[in-house]
Amino acid sequence: MTTIETARHWRDHDPDPSTRATLTELIDAAEAGDDAAAEELASRFGGPLTFGTAGLRGEVGAGESRMNVAVVTRATAGLARYLLDTVGPDARVVVGCDARHGSAEFFDVATDVLAAQGFTVFALPPRLPTPVTAHATRSLGCDAGVMITASHNPPADNGYKVYLGGRATDDAGRGVQIISPADADIADRIAQAPPADEVPRDPAAVIHLDDEVVRTYIERTAGLRTDPDLSPVRVVLTPLHGVGGSVARDVLRAAGIGDMHVVSAQSDPDPDFPTVPFPNPEEPGALDLALALASDVDADVVIALDPDADRCSVATPGPDGHWRQLTGDEIGGLLGEQAARDSTRPGDTLASSIVSSRMLGRIAADHGLRFAATLTGFKWIARTPGLRFGYEEAIGYCTDPDTVRDKDGIGAMVRVISLVEELARDGRTLTDELDRLARRHGLHATAPMTIRVEDTALIGKMMGRLRSTSIDHLAGSPVVEKLDLAHGSADLPPTDGILLRTAADDRVVVRPSGTEPKLKCYLEVVLDCPDGVVPRAEAAHRLDALGADIAAVLEV
Repeated sequence: MTTIETARHWRDHDPDPSTRATLTELIDAAEAGDDAAAEELASRFGGPLTFGTAGLRGEVGAGESRMNVAVVTRATAGLARYLLDTVGPDARVVVGCDARHGSAEFFDVATDVLAAQGFTVFALPPRLPTPVTAHATRSLGCDAGVMITASHNPPADNGYKVYLGGRATDDAGRGVQIISPADADIADRIAQAPPADEVPRDPAAVIHLDDEVVRTYIERTAGLRTDPDLSPVRVVLTPLHGVGGSVARDVLRAAGIGDMHVVSAQSDPDPDFPTVPFPNPEEPGALDLALALASDVDADVVIALDPDADRCSVATPGPDGHWRQLTGDEIGGLLGEQAARDSTRPGDTLASSIVSSRMLGRIAADHGLRFAATLTGFKWIARTPGLRFGYEEAIGYCTDPDTVRDKDGIGAMVRVISLVEELARDGRTLTDELDRLARRHGLHATAPMTIRVEDTALIGKMMGRLRSTSIDHLAGSPVVEKLDLAHGSADLPPTDGILLRTAADDRVVVRPSGTEPKLKCYLEVVLDCPDGVVPRAEAAHRLDALGADIAAVLEV
C-alpha cells in the first residue's frame, strides 16, 4: 500500500475521534498535492512504533508511529494475548499512569482491553509514581504490571512500560521490567492484533483500587529511615512538575522528616513542564529553582525527582558555601557504601551497570560482598541474584529490592536524607564522605558525553566508525583494551556498545541510547589520592581530554 492508503486504513479503524480527524486533514491535504502534509504522513506511517524492552515510547499524536489510543489498544491486545498464552485466562494485572499528555486516555484503554480478556485487572489511582506500580506488581501478586509514562522524556512524549511477575516469569524477574525473549514475543502478538476498533473493551470489569496500595508503599518506604526521633535535616524537594510530589511529601512526613520545603512552582503535575527546558534533573538548569530555594532557607540537602519519580538527583552545599549537584555515580557510591555496611539488609550483592563507575565493585570487595556488573537498565540490574543495592549512573537507584524491584527515586530520597543525618552527627557532610571513599578506593571521576541527532542513522555510522578505527591512545595513555560488547561474554548478553580502557585505567563506554535519538559516551578516570589530597581538578582535566579524543574519533 502507498503511504496514503496505509494512513486511510489506519484512520478508518482509529477509535479516537481526535486523532482520526487529524489524519483525515492530513490525508486530504496530501491528496490535494500538499508536500508538507505528505511528508508529515510519511513520518507518522514510517513503520509501527517499536515495542521492545523499554515497552513503547514516542511522541503523542495520530498514526502508527506515534503514541495514541489506537497504538495503545493494539499493544495491550498483544500483551493480553501473551498473558493468555503464558499464564492463562486467570492472569492478574495492575495498571498505573503518570500525568503526561494522553496518560489518562491510555490508562483507560489498557485497563479496559485487559479486563475484556477476563483477567483480574487492578486500576491504581491516577497520577502516581512509577515505583508504586512496580511495588503493586509484586505486592498484589500480579502476573504483569503496566505503567503509562515516558519518565523524563520531552513533554511531547508518552510511553507504555511492562513488568512481569507472578506466573509469567521466574523469581529473579518478579516485578522487573521485561527482557528478551518476552519483549519480542509480545511484539509478535502486537503485530498480529486486529485493528484497534475491533479490540474488545470492558470498563465495567476493571477493579478500581483505593489508596491502600499507595499507603503500603508509603509506610514501607518511610520505614527505610529507622530513627524514631524527628529528623533535624532541612530538605528542599522538587518533583519537577511530575507525579512524585504528593507521595514523596507523605513519605517524608511518615519518616519523621518534617522540615521540608517544596519548590512551589514545580510541585504540581503539569505535562508541559513549564519551568524547565527539559524535564530531567540531570539537565542544566533543571535544579535552578530548587537551589535558589535551598539558599534562601539554608537547607541541608536538595532532592530532585524526575517526572515519574523513579530517579533521584541530589545537591549538597560545598565547603565554599556553593551548592553542588552530585553526579549519578557519586550518589551511587554513597548509597552503595551505606548499603554495604548495613548488615540488616537482605542480600549479599551490590550491582551496577557496565556504564556506571567501577567504584561500587571496590566498595563491595572492601565489605566482603559480591559485585555484579550488568547491561544498562534496571531490567538487568534488578535481576541480580542476592541484590542488596543496585544503581545506574543515570540517577537510578534500587535501595529496597523486596519492595520495588526497579529504580525508585522516593526510596533513594529517604536513604540519602538518612545518610545526611548520620554524617551530620559526626560533623561530616556528603562531600566529606565522598572524599573518604576517594582516599580509600581512589578517586573515580565520571562524566557523560551525549551526542543528540535528528537522523538516527548517524548513530549507526558513528558506532561503525568507532569499531573500524584503530585507537592507540586516549588522554595520552595507550589503549590496552577495546571490547565490542555486541559479541557478549560469559557474564553479559550481547549489546550494542564499545568499551575502551587505557593503561592509566581510564575507561570509555560508547552506546546508543535505548529511549532517545542520541549516542551516549560514559567517561571515567581513576586517580590515587597522594597524601590524602583528592585531585578533583586533575580528574576534570583528564575527563576533558578523554572526551575530546573520543569526539575526534566520532567526528563530532
